[in-house]
Amino acid sequence: MTVPARLDLPGSIRVPCLLSPSRSILRFLGLQDEKASDDSTETVRKIVRALDQMEPQQARYTAAFAYILGRIAHADLTISDEETGEMEQIVMKYGHLPEEQAIMVVQIAKTQNLLFGHTENYLVTRQFNEIADQNQKLDLLSCLFAVSASDQDVSGAEDREIRQVASELKLRHKDFIAVRTSYRDHLSVLKKPENPRQK
Repeated sequence: MTVPARLDLPGSIRVPCLLSPSRSILRFLGLQDEKASDDSTETVRKIVRALDQMEPQQARYTAAFAYILGRIAHADLTISDEETGEMEQIVMKYGHLPEEQAIMVVQIAKTQNLLFGHTENYLVTRQFNEIADQNQKLDLLSCLFAVSASDQDVSGAEDREIRQVASELKLRHKDFIAVRTSYRDHLSVLKKPENPRQK
């Protein structure tokens, strides 16, 4: 599976502590007190701390990128080993990250999606929209389909979620269709049901 190269992110890793899910969601997101808010959601800050040797803007970009990959992988409520492996390869190979760092970033992104995805999804994608250029958005779109197709099947839920992300990134419909068409053989909605063998 071919995905585009955009990230240029050397660095080392420091393992962060995961936040207890019992903490207030609003406080967790930094939205309970407007004065405490900044341009990053807590999900992005958590991954950034794992990339603290990077230039901050580039680290925020990588954090949001990884989180959105996890958002699509979790769209059908399961994240397969194939999807996890594809996410790690994208973050490692195209982000020029060492394997252990890519694995940690993907694991944090997956955990945050499981715990807070319903709240964080739009916020993180909105932030990515603000910091990414058009080519980076298109790169991400291709990577989202690469992750969802890694198990040879882009489910209806994944397809719809990718379409939603494209909309949140303000990508044109024709851009979405162009990338989607290259994965048409993996689209569940286009697969013909197998007929029972005739005896």
